[in-house]
Amino acid sequence: MAPLEENTQKVLLELTGGDSTSDRSGLDLVAVLDVSGSMQGEKIEKMKTAMKFVVKKLSSIDRLSIVTFLDTANRICPLRQVTEDSQPQLLKLIDALQPGGNTNISDGLQTGLKVLADRKLSSGRVVGVMLMSDGQQNRGEPAANVKIGNVPVYTFGFGADYDPTVLNAVARNSMGGTFSVVNDVNLLSMAFSQCLAGLLTVVVQDLTVTVARIEDESTLQKVAAGNYPQTPDADAGSVTVAFGDLYSKEVRKVIVDLLLPAIDSDRGADILEVTYSYKTAGKLFDAPPATVTVRRSGTAFPADDPPVDVQTEEARLKTATMIQQARTMADGKKLGDARDKLAEAQNALEDVVAQSDPLLDALRTELQELLKLMKSQDVYEKQGRPYAMSSETSHDRQRFAARGDIESNRLFSTPRMDKYLEQAKKFDEDPAAPLPSADKDEEEEVAANPLAPLVGPITFYIRAAVEALQAIEKLINKGAN
Repeated sequence: MAPLEENTQKVLLELTGGDSTSDRSGLDLVAVLDVSGSMQGEKIEKMKTAMKFVVKKLSSIDRLSIVTFLDTANRICPLRQVTEDSQPQLLKLIDALQPGGNTNISDGLQTGLKVLADRKLSSGRVVGVMLMSDGQQNRGEPAANVKIGNVPVYTFGFGADYDPTVLNAVARNSMGGTFSVVNDVNLLSMAFSQCLAGLLTVVVQDLTVTVARIEDESTLQKVAAGNYPQTPDADAGSVTVAFGDLYSKEVRKVIVDLLLPAIDSDRGADILEVTYSYKTAGKLFDAPPATVTVRRSGTAFPADDPPVDVQTEEARLKTATMIQQARTMADGKKLGDARDKLAEAQNALEDVVAQSDPLLDALRTELQELLKLMKSQDVYEKQGRPYAMSSETSHDRQRFAARGDIESNRLFSTPRMDKYLEQAKKFDEDPAAPLPSADKDEEEEVAANPLAPLVGPITFYIRAAVEALQAIEKLINKGAN
């Protein structure tokens, strides 16, 4: 329902990745690893364990390339199919890694990207770059200036001496990448496992969503979709958002603000058209248009409160904005103001109707952790700033990124990520223990849910933030239609 006078409405669009199946696309993964002198001792050993987890989870349809960097980058192996024969050889290469020298992140990144650019077989394959560094870049051009293109780069800040600004910028410059914070060297395997769980469950690629006004019925005012690229078309009155890849059970939400013009009489009105497209197995799929329709009525009035799911998503967006504001304050040495801003964000969450919503619980956990990391300027510089940057990028991408307590902070995590988290914990305790491959994980999930292969790659859901005055009025209008 919507009134006759000029008014604004919000429409929530939600796309959810379907169940992954055993016919997933193969992954081309490039691991770009810091082996500079600061990686001596426990750090290099933990990195080797984390990489061994990655190798053992990959299957024969996947390919892996390992690039290391110190003063310059070195591709220690090309993209190589991970088979029973090649797996021991890859593990041997990892065991042989030795630290020493300076830190040239940009050369490592460029070398890793070149591995993917030089592929002869690329159609339909999933790609990803995992870049880990523990230090300040002191060789080469600024890594933040490297042109990345349509490749997701997932960066990992390891330890306490790296520059979070550089690693976060690299992730944000990529398509769908995130920045993970691994202050505790014992958590690297868990952090790597979360990224890998996503890459091994990509259900669609090149996902785009287009929202368009209906001429004379509505005007687009704003499209909130994080920092994913938006392409407006003024003539069509539309905006297209490019989301890249979508993992199994991963969600993308978009809030569209619409202005409805004043009209003279009661009638139904189409106010928004939505289309989306994606690739699966290298083939393009265009979904049929979906239309949002309201009843314009003289007895209707703008809803005081939007539906709960719209409120919850708006609360998440507001929280992310306030975290960014708090970080800016703390960067300006106004730590007291930053803490006040986070406390304000906490209080704002208490005004949301759905107090038991898991998303709100995750936001509260995030704010509590960040407040602890702003207890002093020194703690903020070392831990709070990286955490806040990781949080901002994670919210903008609506994608999980490891930071803080990885086990309790599960914002945007997927079922496969939860599964790999437990496997990584056990693997750290005993790297010699058997570890199921990604194919085995798929088989177990299909066996547990035999209908999974029948589910489409995307579930699409629309909720308009408009409500009828009374249930009886809804029935009357339905009869009038």
